[in-house]
Amino acid sequence: MKRPFGWLDAVLVAIALAAMLFLLYPAVVIFTGSVQTSATLFDPGRFAFTWDNYVRLFDSGFGRFLGNSVAICLAAVFLSTLLSAMAAYVLSRRRLRGRRLLLGAILAGQLFPWIVLVTPLFILFARLGLTNSYAGIVFCYTAISIPFSLYMLLGYLDSIPRELDEAAAIDGCGLPGILRHVIAPLLVPGLVATATYAFLLCWTEYLFALAFLTRAGMKTLPLGLAAFFGENTTDWGAVMAASAVTTLPALLLFLPLQWRMTSGLAAGGVKQ
Repeated sequence: MKRPFGWLDAVLVAIALAAMLFLLYPAVVIFTGSVQTSATLFDPGRFAFTWDNYVRLFDSGFGRFLGNSVAICLAAVFLSTLLSAMAAYVLSRRRLRGRRLLLGAILAGQLFPWIVLVTPLFILFARLGLTNSYAGIVFCYTAISIPFSLYMLLGYLDSIPRELDEAAAIDGCGLPGILRHVIAPLLVPGLVATATYAFLLCWTEYLFALAFLTRAGMKTLPLGLAAFFGENTTDWGAVMAASAVTTLPALLLFLPLQWRMTSGLAAGGVKQ
């Protein structure tokens, strides 16, 4: 029997709606501001529609930054998810000596502020010739995405019964077949959750891109967006349009996959 809708439920719904409006307000301001003229942008009582902000934005070469970010993020997400999944399977299904120590060492990398890593990484990349290269920034993004992705996939794999692997092995299925036909279908929500996290992390990263990508043609979206803030003046129309272009791919990725990401995070946060 369902209990009646009480005053506490009404309060919780009101709080949820207020939080939703609070979180949506910046996005609404960005998207509406991106199609307004400079004269009406900060005038609440006026609205003049225009596409000039987007025209100026892409005439300035912002499309190149968009392409750079897409290529770099997709490559880093693919590598970090693949490596994390393989490492998580080994750590989940094999009894290794020093397993806890190894996991602690991997996760300890998340304890340091990223700014501490910039100088040693810049020296290393300069010696290896990886500054101003896509390979260097993809390697960097892959490395910073792996610890959390590994932890999430490990928790998710631990929730999948090992008896499924044993049953498939008894039926004559080898390791590649077990991974493809047994583990992979069950791991999809966890892969979606970790890949989405890695994409958002790489998509919005600014510090490493600023340090390792100094050529104008190789910059990513956060660097291109920062370039519109001038020392004395700021083209706020172009800033709004650039912010909308930067935000839209993340929204298009997150909203359709939200339910899979939620289930993957919930399952990955439980250890057996």
